[in-house]
This record gives sequence, C-alpha cells and structure tokens, in this order.
Amino acid sequence: MRFRDALAAPGLGAIAEIKRRSPSAGELRGDADPALLAAQFANAGAAALSVLVDSRFGGSLDDLRAARAATELPILGKGFFTEERDLAELKAAGANAALILLRDVDDAPARALLAAARRLGLDALVEAHDAEELDRAVRLEAEIVGVNARDLGSFEIDRRAQLELVARVPHDRVVVAESGVHTRAQGAAAELAGADAILVGTALMRATDPGAKLAELISRPLVKVCGLTRDEDVAIAVDAGADLVGFILARETPRQAPRVLDVPDSVLSVAVFVEDVDETPADLVQLYARENGHRARHATLYRGTERVASVVDLPWLREDPLHWSRASSLEGRVMLAGGLSPENVCDAIEAVRPWAVDASSSLETSPGIKNEAKVRAFVEAARC
Repeated sequence: MRFRDALAAPGLGAIAEIKRRSPSAGELRGDADPALLAAQFANAGAAALSVLVDSRFGGSLDDLRAARAATELPILGKGFFTEERDLAELKAAGANAALILLRDVDDAPARALLAAARRLGLDALVEAHDAEELDRAVRLEAEIVGVNARDLGSFEIDRRAQLELVARVPHDRVVVAESGVHTRAQGAAAELAGADAILVGTALMRATDPGAKLAELISRPLVKVCGLTRDEDVAIAVDAGADLVGFILARETPRQAPRVLDVPDSVLSVAVFVEDVDETPADLVQLYARENGHRARHATLYRGTERVASVVDLPWLREDPLHWSRASSLEGRVMLAGGLSPENVCDAIEAVRPWAVDASSSLETSPGIKNEAKVRAFVEAARC
C-alpha cells in the first residue's frame, strides 16, 4: 500500500517513529532494534512507520533496511534531504516516502525534490512549522502535509498553534500532525482539527513497551467524565485516565459548574450548553437544543464552529430500549451518552462501537459531586 493511502484510511492513523535519540530530548532508546520495533508497531495498529536515517538521531539506512525486512507497512525515510540522490538511496533501502523539510529548502529545490520523488515512486511528506511554510506547502501542491508542533530552533512545543495550522490545510490534502503527542486526548485534538494521522516518536521510544503505548494512543473509544464542578473531581478524573472532562454550564441542572475549570494539557475540556452558548476556554463545546424547558435528546460536539461529532443521548428523564441500536446506525464520530455506568459501558461499546463514551450522574455521590471509586471503575471498564 502507498504511504499516502495508508494515512488517508478512515479514522485517525498513526505513523510510529523509530529513533534512538533526538536533539530536543537527548538519548531515547540507544539499543533500539528497528526490526523488532517495526514488528511491534505493525501488530499494535500503526498505519505506517517513520525511520530516522540521520546519524544525529542515531539512525542510518541500515535501520530502514532492517525495518523494511520486518514489515510490509509503508515506511517514511526521515532525515534532512536536499538532493535527488538522497531520495534514490531511500528508495533503494526500501522506503515508500521521504520527508521534505520546508525549513531547509526554498521553493525551487523543494519542487525539484517533489518531482524526483514522483519519478522514483516515492510519496513525499512536506513538513511545515508555521503559517508561511504551510502556505508554501499548499502552493507546492504537496499531497501530504505535515504540521510540526515543535519549533526546530527552540525545540519548544506549541500544540495550539499546530492545531490552528492543521485546521487550515485544504481538505483534499492528507494531513499529519507531528510531535508532542503523549496521550489519547492530544491525538484526538489533532484528529478533530482535521489531521488524518499523527506522527509519534518520543512517547513511543521512552515507553517501557512501545507497542502497547502506540495501541493506547490510537485506541477508541475516548472516555468522558461529565458534570464536574470541583477541582478535586477534575484531578480524580484525569488521574483515572479520562480523555475528556465536561463542565455543564446550562442553568437547568444541579450539576452546573461555576466555570470551565483548569485542566492539564493531557486531556480535553468540554463546555456543555443548552441552546445559549457563552465564550469559554474549553477545547470543545457540547451543544443541546432546548425543548419544553429542558435539553433536547441529542447534542452536537463542536471545535470552534466546526461540527466534529454527534452526541447520542437519552430523552430527558426517560429511558429508550432502542438507544444503543439507534446509536450504532449512525455514521461518523459518535459520542454515546445517557445511562452509561461502570456496569454496562463495556456492553454499550460492544454494541455501538462509539468514538467516545460519556457518563455523569452514574458516577456521583450527590449531584455535581463525584464518587472516586465509580469514576475509576467507569474509565477502567471503558477500556474493555
């Protein structure tokens, strides 16, 4: 399969990167075995591999050859390439794609490298770090655009700036969010901004079990704990492993939060409204219509003004025996809510295969006050 096609498949793909060290993080995994890692990442669900072939990262073309011998996954050869012969060497070593860093080449040589890649039968990942480079990538008609959250000069990570750039890439391109992904929520943030895939290296190379870490990052459903009103309950949800934390700001609930509370960047915050939306610092907005003085059955999840998922809930204060079957018939990203608990969430996931699951009242000691044991049990059960 072509590198581009592997990334363009439905859902969020992952490019698992093999490297022994990096200028920003130093030594990562000096004894890395590219063949062993390639096999582990393939088994864990990687869409493709990235192999550093530059000595500054402890890599070489021999690493690429070893990975190629161990898997049929598409492989990105990653280094600092400026000439066609560099790409020819990658091709001969078994690469399916090559990295082109717009930081290092002007438009004319970049265009020449893209043409050379096409002649050699290689895809090209054209990497941008800022708005100017992204505009260049678009003008160069790059089919695969990488947006790196790391400033290669300062090595600092700016995920917010990266996500805004990801959202700007034309929809006919394949988009890869690179660097800084250590949690499911960070990968989901890139997905919701428009990324087709994430490229993950440091988090995998530092993990005790790199394959298990990759499987964790791309696993679904995401888990949302909603109805949070206290900082201590946010901390419990985050420590339990929740990916999204929800704050209900609608007036018609005993679970109304005082505001969107502070959350670490390892999770996504969700502001929940009924009809009337206010500006908040939340990453996402969950919006219900109002019917007969209370929330409607279903909601929509927004990133800014972009609709990114459907929230399938129960009718207000009612049950529906067909709730799960209705949810399972929907296309696109579905967040399943309503009546979920530690006792039934695994069965719900099996029946619906949702993108995310959401629980609130079943995890409480009293309205707006979470029960730590129930929160932990729910998150654990949702990883079934």
